[in-house]
Amino acid sequence: MPIFSNPPSRRGFLSMGLMFMGGALVTTEAWAAQDDQASDAIATRLRNMQAGEYVWLPELAPEGPVLLVVSLKAQRAIVYRNGIPIGVSTVSSGKEGHETPTGIFTILQKEEDHRSNLYNDAPMPFMQRLTWDGIALHAGNLPGYPASHGCIRLPMAFAQVLYDVTRLGMTVLIADDQIAPRVAPTPDFLAGEVSRNAQDQVAVQWDPASSPEGPVSIVVSAADRRIIVLRNAVQIGSAPVAITGEVSSLGVFTLGAIDQGRFHWLQLGLTPGGASRQVNPEERSRLQLPADFQASLREILEPGATAIVTPDSLTAAAAGEKLVVIDSEERP
Repeated sequence: MPIFSNPPSRRGFLSMGLMFMGGALVTTEAWAAQDDQASDAIATRLRNMQAGEYVWLPELAPEGPVLLVVSLKAQRAIVYRNGIPIGVSTVSSGKEGHETPTGIFTILQKEEDHRSNLYNDAPMPFMQRLTWDGIALHAGNLPGYPASHGCIRLPMAFAQVLYDVTRLGMTVLIADDQIAPRVAPTPDFLAGEVSRNAQDQVAVQWDPASSPEGPVSIVVSAADRRIIVLRNAVQIGSAPVAITGEVSSLGVFTLGAIDQGRFHWLQLGLTPGGASRQVNPEERSRLQLPADFQASLREILEPGATAIVTPDSLTAAAAGEKLVVIDSEERP
């Protein structure tokens, strides 16, 4: 059920939504300069949401690309449209032995009246499939703790309104830790140095015609020294990337706006507490892409694109951790 009979002000909800996740408000100088602190009453109600409760204020951003972020630790989901939070909901994820996988996914299939072909024909209203082996978003029972077989259960009413604003190929981020978004301090996340090394051009792949339209997702693997570009969950490009220094944690960005060739990104902090951290010019220049590849990539970017930088490998045969990124294999 919705938790506000009288919706909070736009500024109050934006401050609250942008700083809240995982039962804690992140109070940083960066956000203090942009918005007034949300009222204690509103913040407290969000922190203490009961199972089945949600907030839905689509009028805060009537149009634009949608991104869904799920925190397994907090048992919460936040919906962003055009970089602005328009909804927060309680969820129930996978129980012990059936843990919900973490990673970057896209919506592969949508069906309003779906039944499970794995678990006794169980109803899965407003199903939005994330993997072909059974992980999905859908309406279901929320007891207040992880209780599913791996799916993300949502309140019925929230599942319906979410279903209405999503589309196939939309990005869904599932993380273990609490998540607190912050504005990326650089206006152009991809404004790193270009590589002039002729060898870098050999392994470049670029085929935008293989998926002409749909949401764009960018993944950079520090372990593989590789960048891949997907559109509508289909890989359309890949290239070597030079990275100066160590990448020790996952970084996720969503493109909020493009203004006269300048790219404005919203950065999602995945560390507990979500403290804001400035990115200095030296850090911005750590990423080096082949020049032609970078130019082609910039041409297809639109607001709503997602960029992920991970220390992990994207190849199953590699040593160490493998990040789940876009389960877009053909349906079995």
